[in-house]
Amino acid sequence: MTVSPLKIAARDAPAARREAATHLFAVGQTVRFKGGFGLKTDPTEIYRITRTLPSQGTSPQYRIRSDGERHERVTSQEDLEGIPSNTEQGSLLERTFGHG
Repeated sequence: MTVSPLKIAARDAPAARREAATHLFAVGQTVRFKGGFGLKTDPTEIYRITRTLPSQGTSPQYRIRSDGERHERVTSQEDLEGIPSNTEQGSLLERTFGHG
């Protein structure tokens, strides 16, 4: 029985390392759920990141909490969008319209 050169090369090749996905949001940052297929969201519902968690598959995970709820949720980074802080919003207004 002969072994093909491709099988030998695949067997001897170093295992491909997968880089860990980086968290885009920091603890304390405010976020909201992105709207999307099958995801019922309330755009006024604001959540705060309470903890970063390891990735599940390729997406980093977060523990989030709303001031109106007594429990925390776990969600993936792909389901969240950041909300600019008041100072960031003010500077954006000034840059866009020339006054604050």
